[in-house]
Amino acid sequence: MTAKSMTRAAFFVLTALADQPRHGYGILREVEELSDGEVQLRVGTLYGVLDRLAADGLIVLDREEVQQGRLRRYYRLTDDGVAALDAEAERMAAGAGAAKQRIAAGRRAGDRTAPAGPAGLEPPTAPGLAGGYA
Repeated sequence: MTAKSMTRAAFFVLTALADQPRHGYGILREVEELSDGEVQLRVGTLYGVLDRLAADGLIVLDREEVQQGRLRRYYRLTDDGVAALDAEAERMAAGAGAAKQRIAAGRRAGDRTAPAGPAGLEPPTAPGLAGGYA
């Protein structure tokens, strides 16, 4: 999986595993916390993401433990997983930086409202029937 094709779910799963191995439920909780509740994975979705990350060599099974009669599988990042997460974080930071620069440049340039239409008429503020502006 390249940084350019990393899904939001994969990014947060890798981030959840960045500091220590975790089992499935621990990953679900951590992803929700890291994303401020914006990413809430279902169990089936989580294991699909884990399978893809494992197939790509970004995570591996760390260990299995039996707790309360249930098997818990703990996953951890590989060196390639750390590198992929780092590259994606850099890509996202660069994009955010570019957006902030453009916003600041727009503010410095002054008011960015649309110019008046023909004969001093103001442009419409709502789209027409076809979705465009007349």
